Amino acid sequence: MHCTPRSAKRRTAFDLRAKREELLRLEAESQHEKFWEDRDRAREVGEQISVLKGEVTDWEDLLGDIGALAELSEMAGEEKDFSTDVAELERRFGKAQRAALLSGPYDKAGAILSIVAGAGGDDAEDWARIMFRMYTRFAEGKGWAVTVLHLHKNEHDGIKNATFRVEGSFAYGLLKGEMGVHRLVRISPFSSKKLRHTSFAYLEVLPVLPKTADVEIREDDLDISFARSSGPGGQNVNKRSTAVRIVHKPSGIQVHVDSERGQAANRDIALSILRAKLYTIREESRRKEIDGLKGEIPTKIEWGSQIRSYVVHPYQMVKDHRTGAESSQVDAVLDGDLDLFIEHDLLR
Repeated sequence: MHCTPRSAKRRTAFDLRAKREELLRLEAESQHEKFWEDRDRAREVGEQISVLKGEVTDWEDLLGDIGALAELSEMAGEEKDFSTDVAELERRFGKAQRAALLSGPYDKAGAILSIVAGAGGDDAEDWARIMFRMYTRFAEGKGWAVTVLHLHKNEHDGIKNATFRVEGSFAYGLLKGEMGVHRLVRISPFSSKKLRHTSFAYLEVLPVLPKTADVEIREDDLDISFARSSGPGGQNVNKRSTAVRIVHKPSGIQVHVDSERGQAANRDIALSILRAKLYTIREESRRKEIDGLKGEIPTKIEWGSQIRSYVVHPYQMVKDHRTGAESSQVDAVLDGDLDLFIEHDLLR
């Protein structure tokens, strides 16, 4: 009984010390006489202080309870069963440990998700629609706010491509591992012969960056154009040219936003997405976690590139090819129950 709490204490002491030091550094920065001259930085520091205080308090409370239980068990010897207390401490430690894994610079931030239909025609665009619903349902289940930034549907209500923002604590940290090609195997609703069909769609996950993030974009590097917002089948649904398309010429990255009524608002959102794309490319390039990553949609969203398969026919199974996590509850997963796969990704 003693080994789990004590080993937990040993494993977390260093991280807690680092968090305390970071908290002290930020609090000292907040006391500087010119602190409020940069309001964006001040707001960012204030949010970081609030989060760090909560984390430090949680760990201190947990470690204090572990120490108290260890002392009590030593005094009581074998006369009292503390298994229920230990189980509760292990549960709390597991929760705190998962939170500690989300320690990236923007893991606590919101996320920008883009879904693009791949190989498979109408079936792939219908699969993109299902994925859009799956991730919005997951976000809503967490109590996060979802804002659609761009939605391009076909005449069957399928989705050619879509971009939406998810605002909530740790949204990016939890969702970033979902980035990649997703594969669906089912009986095609578009096949008169009821044939089995395989469809592919790509999910991109970007952080919502603060304005203070170190990502420079030169105006000369941008090609910005405006158009009317489009509806299903491509027809124009807005009499004014409010949709914004930005091409970053050095990288070839393209961003399209048409969610707002005005050009300026759509341009600001598009630039924020572009900054997030460039940041992600830079950070992934530094870490070299994914060979040859350019931060763009894969050239081929098809066989051999999937990170996860969702099989509805001839059997029921969702399997992640990176972690080995799997579930036979396909309907629940497609309805947004993704916690199993996200937790396995955090621990790999």
